[in-house]
Amino acid sequence: MERIASFSVNHLLLKPGLYVSRKDVFGETVITTFDIRMTCPNKEPVMNTAEIHTIEHLGATFLRNHPDYREHVVYFGPMGCRTGFYLLLEGDYSSRDIVGLMIELFEFIRDYEGEIPGAKAVECGNYLDQNLTMAKYLAERYLDNVLYIVDDSVLEYPK
Repeated sequence: MERIASFSVNHLLLKPGLYVSRKDVFGETVITTFDIRMTCPNKEPVMNTAEIHTIEHLGATFLRNHPDYREHVVYFGPMGCRTGFYLLLEGDYSSRDIVGLMIELFEFIRDYEGEIPGAKAVECGNYLDQNLTMAKYLAERYLDNVLYIVDDSVLEYPK
């Protein structure tokens, strides 16, 4: 079998950032997949499932309600390795194109107060596995270490 693109990125050089993972074309439609890398693979502890779950609930809710992007959101969810998230958007985007959206998203998570959307037994298959405090901490860390200091080193995969 052919090696898939995401396994071709050197994860020993990868650091937290906002990367275009791939672009797929379906007819006339381009789907851009973003790698929202929040921790340094193989060097930092991975995120626990509770905070990942909370970021997923808040992130999906925010993105699917965003006035400019809601019609273009295909998917937002965690990576299996627990070092970040994938965002799939309909359209041909660069990482720089969505820095503003990502700042809005992670400020929303950092500042969120109240009941976590979709965190009831009737709405979610694992509703008790949530950690808003850690989700807020990780959002602030990502803002401070990546999104507020954007340069090419956090927007392009290492070579």
